[in-house]
Amino acid sequence: MTLNPAALDAYWMPFTANRQFKKAPRLLTQADGMYFRDDRGRQVLDGIAGLWCVNAGHNRPHIVQAIQAQAAELDFAPPFQMAHPKAFELAEQLVELTPAGLNKVFFTNSGSESVDTALKMAIAYHRVRGEGARTRLIGRERGYHGVNFGGISVGGMVANRKMFGTMLGGVDHIRHTHDPARNAYSVGQPAHGAELAEDLERLVALHDASTIAALIVEPIAGSTGVLIPPQGYLQRLREICDKHGILLIFDEVITGFGRTGNPFAAQTFGVTPDIMTAAKGLTNGCVPMGAVFAHQKIHDTFMNGPEHLIEFFHGYTYSAHPLACAAALGTLKTYAEEGLLTRASTMQAQFAEALHSLKGEPHVIDIRNMGLVGGIELASLPGEPAKRAFNVFLDCWEQGALIRTTGDTIALSPPLIIDSAQIDRLIDTIRTALRRVA
Repeated sequence: MTLNPAALDAYWMPFTANRQFKKAPRLLTQADGMYFRDDRGRQVLDGIAGLWCVNAGHNRPHIVQAIQAQAAELDFAPPFQMAHPKAFELAEQLVELTPAGLNKVFFTNSGSESVDTALKMAIAYHRVRGEGARTRLIGRERGYHGVNFGGISVGGMVANRKMFGTMLGGVDHIRHTHDPARNAYSVGQPAHGAELAEDLERLVALHDASTIAALIVEPIAGSTGVLIPPQGYLQRLREICDKHGILLIFDEVITGFGRTGNPFAAQTFGVTPDIMTAAKGLTNGCVPMGAVFAHQKIHDTFMNGPEHLIEFFHGYTYSAHPLACAAALGTLKTYAEEGLLTRASTMQAQFAEALHSLKGEPHVIDIRNMGLVGGIELASLPGEPAKRAFNVFLDCWEQGALIRTTGDTIALSPPLIIDSAQIDRLIDTIRTALRRVA
């Protein structure tokens, strides 16, 4: 269907240039496998898994059937003091995939809610164990942790923060790891930058460890432009957190569920956090859902006092929603049957080769990759930041491929079912656009 201009007026779109969009709408009407279909009937190659979330591709039978059946059987169940069987079934299946020790699951409805849940869990954990002064939260420059107040407070993307006041108090940030002078065009993890983890020691010296509850980082910083952690960097953060009794939180909303060649990036990098957030690929983007995975020791610390009293005063009306649980179970079944949680490890060499073939193309100043995620950084147009990448996005759309841009970086995260020919087509589409865009 094609909408007339008046039908576009009421909807205030998120993270969108609303005026530009409504002059030339880009409307998606169907999806199947690796492709969307738009309102002009064109097939559009999905180069970003919807929005980092449709890891198994679109219109997958197990997921569709699970949602349909669940809607007819049990549409809602209250999550406070009540539950339904699929919530427990899903939690059991999920902890089979997480790093050892992360065997407690708290369900949310989005990545933003997962982050705020994790932050509250960390602060409350220290209070319950008798260290109530540990309330300070540490994020990282250029970090993205969703759009709730907790997430933008620990996040470090300026545009997401500058309009919304002072945010949470007691928050500080370590340096980001982007170092193009030493690491430009690295294939996989950059060789330089592990020492940047020592910036956490600077904040410990400034604030004292006794005031710090947690450090939260993305293993791969996605929304800021695909920043891959330097070799040894995450390991060093883990060591410093252990040294000072600080909880380490990994935000795996983007990297979870196969993006790096393992179920979670924590396994790819060999570093286990104390708390880990997830969403997106949990339900293949079909029904909103998030999760927080907590270490056994954190959960058990809360299990004290009279048994009839609530241990953790937090939750959502739609936590473990029956339709979301059904969608997640169908998603996990699809991942398992097709080996999708590890498929990125077999496709990453070809993806990296194709991606790095763009070196030398007009305006390209850096390329970064890991698993099936890639970033292509472009030189900004003088005085018009983000415009060049947006023009590439529009050109690719007209060619029948969907990419994502953040600032002047093109971010790619195709569904894990992508094949060799589709990788080549995606990269060639970007190559053509780069050569046409001034």
